[in-house]
Amino acid sequence: MTTAAVPLRPHSVLAEAVLPRTLTRTGVTVGLGALLTALAAQVAVPVPGSPVPVTGQTFAVLLVGAALGPARGVASMALYTLLGVVGLPVFTDASGGAHVLLGATGGYLVGFLAAAAVAGLASRRGHDRSVPRQLLAAVAASLTIYVFGAGWLALSTGMSVAAAVSVGVVPFLLGDALKALFAAGLLPGAWKLVGALDRG
Repeated sequence: MTTAAVPLRPHSVLAEAVLPRTLTRTGVTVGLGALLTALAAQVAVPVPGSPVPVTGQTFAVLLVGAALGPARGVASMALYTLLGVVGLPVFTDASGGAHVLLGATGGYLVGFLAAAAVAGLASRRGHDRSVPRQLLAAVAASLTIYVFGAGWLALSTGMSVAAAVSVGVVPFLLGDALKALFAAGLLPGAWKLVGALDRG
């Protein structure tokens, strides 16, 4: 009696013995989203008169949320935030630590989680299949970041809401519009990458 040998892929044997393949693939995409956000955070330009710099993070949040969907998008932003809170240099200017989250710009970091959910839900409902609807979803996600960011800025500094909007929202409107267009242009490629990773 002979037994047919079943070929195994060495790179996946251990992972599949411990974790389901779907969970492993989810971890990869969530990690890549967090990495993209960390890299985008290092693209920072100070804004005169504002404690909030222009960064690439909004672009990353919009792209990651739309490409990964609400659950994985939020998980990716949560991982990014957690890595920064424990001290890894993933926040703007290679900073890290809980003090960043608790500081004047911490609301924007919290807003990233909510914005990823907004972008992901819109994508799941087909908004990414139409450019106008995709841009509308990007506007909604960006407004979510502004609400958390400006609100937190006002509370943490004691400035009025109007002043917080003036220094924490208005200077970023044009740049965030351009980042939304850039994210929209890259979304089809991001979908292909995620699909390839999901298929393993």
